[in-house]
Amino acid sequence: MTNLDIKNKTALVTGASRGIGKSISVALAESGARVILSARDTRRLETVRKEINDKGGNAVAIPADLSEEADIVSLFEAIKKQYERLDIAVHNAGVGYFEDLADFPMDKFDEIFRVNMRGTFLCCKHAMKLMIPARAGYIINVSSMQGIKGYPKQSAYAATKHGIMGMTKSLSAEAQKHNIRVSVILPGAVDTELIADARPELDRSLLIHPEDISKAVLFLLSLSGRAMVDMLVIRRSTASPF
Repeated sequence: MTNLDIKNKTALVTGASRGIGKSISVALAESGARVILSARDTRRLETVRKEINDKGGNAVAIPADLSEEADIVSLFEAIKKQYERLDIAVHNAGVGYFEDLADFPMDKFDEIFRVNMRGTFLCCKHAMKLMIPARAGYIINVSSMQGIKGYPKQSAYAATKHGIMGMTKSLSAEAQKHNIRVSVILPGAVDTELIADARPELDRSLLIHPEDISKAVLFLLSLSGRAMVDMLVIRRSTASPF
């Protein structure tokens, strides 16, 4: 039995300016949540905020660069000041760079880890600090199929997604004593600008859509407090390598 009731719940979505993050933000707003949109691209973020609010939703935009700890701290301080609590946190922001390991530039390696791994870790840390006093909340981290598989030219990206998997498993066990649920979503290849730019050779008809991920988020949130999904894998039902 599912029971989705997130009306007036406060929800944060990182990487909300496009693709998966935008789709999740729109879906949460349509379900009645007060959505906090965060991303680096201020212009795109404002476009998403306006789109949601013009359709009767409730969204605010708080730009943040998740490679910078100070930005993350400021983001969660703003949430605490404005809302005093955080009910849902969807940590979706991520970057990718794809190259053979032997030729991989270390500045790109460091950037991927700062955003994908360290940024997600810090967001979880500060989300927990807001959720623990309320003894309630749901953290959903977005990893990737590359959290359990590997593909050529994606060693650094896959390492961060494996890292998010490991962190989420530990946090899920740790958060139970605070009545906080923590899950991780592992999408296969999603038809977004990021993958179109990084993997132009892919047949986009084989890719899943951002809306498939937002539906998965709503499914997780709809489960009763007695139900828990640690890991949710999403991929095309037809034969596909992704």
